[in-house]
Amino acid sequence: MSNTDRRLKRKVRNSYMISTVSIALVLFLLGAVAYLMTAAMKIADSLSRSVTVIVELRNDAGEEQRAAIRKHFEQSPMVDEITFSSKESKLEDEEFRKIFAAEFEDVLDENPLLDSYEVRLSAKSGDDEALGAFIDEAMTLDGVEHVSYPARVVEKMHSTINKVRPLLLIFAAVLLVISLTLLNSTIRLAIYSKRYIINTMKLVGATKWFIMRPFLWSGFKQGIAAGIIAAALFGATIYGIDRSLPEISSHEQLMAAAAILGGMIVTGVAVSLLFTLFAVNKFVNMKSNKIYLY
Repeated sequence: MSNTDRRLKRKVRNSYMISTVSIALVLFLLGAVAYLMTAAMKIADSLSRSVTVIVELRNDAGEEQRAAIRKHFEQSPMVDEITFSSKESKLEDEEFRKIFAAEFEDVLDENPLLDSYEVRLSAKSGDDEALGAFIDEAMTLDGVEHVSYPARVVEKMHSTINKVRPLLLIFAAVLLVISLTLLNSTIRLAIYSKRYIINTMKLVGATKWFIMRPFLWSGFKQGIAAGIIAAALFGATIYGIDRSLPEISSHEQLMAAAAILGGMIVTGVAVSLLFTLFAVNKFVNMKSNKIYLY
């Protein structure tokens, strides 16, 4: 093999490696953004679920009324968890007792507190109208004395979440378009360097599928290689985060990371095949005299 052939073969190999690494880096970027989006949405849902509504019951509320109230909350899609707190158990709260200089029983003749349900809301409480309707309905239940929740804090929190979510989606959409454009350009350049080979195969009578087949096979292998490289980089990053900051890791986040790892390989293959098909098809259908002007 001559030096010219070796040099040409080395250039082709280097071009293939550079193209594969470029695709892998773009896939890694997409995976990282998908992971951050998942984490951000998870945090937003967790904040919505952190809202607790205190439903205080009247002293004369019977067992049937209390059971009906509990059943009403358990059947509501707005409720994630409900806990009963008796007025006797509230007397044992040290924070409550610190309010008084003496023992509670020496200050008041009777326990002024009320039995209550602590209702922790679901992620659906992020809808202010639905939350307002839920509170109004809870106040009308038979046996309910008072309903309270941190209205101003919840309103500000929901306002912030509702502003951040669209911005995150827009950011992800813009980044997706940019990433796909980069992938398309990378693959097009790789096919562009072989346009004369495509034209020569056309001139000797090769069919369209015969010309496309080796390029598609190469694109398939390149997609798998790029996906594996991106998945390895992403997996190492997630492992490092999990080891350094275990407090922010969760089972749901690890499951999301595993899904993203598989998605990187699938996306790498699908995108590589699709853009290779478009690029090769363009040069196959192009007239021979125009290839030299392209």
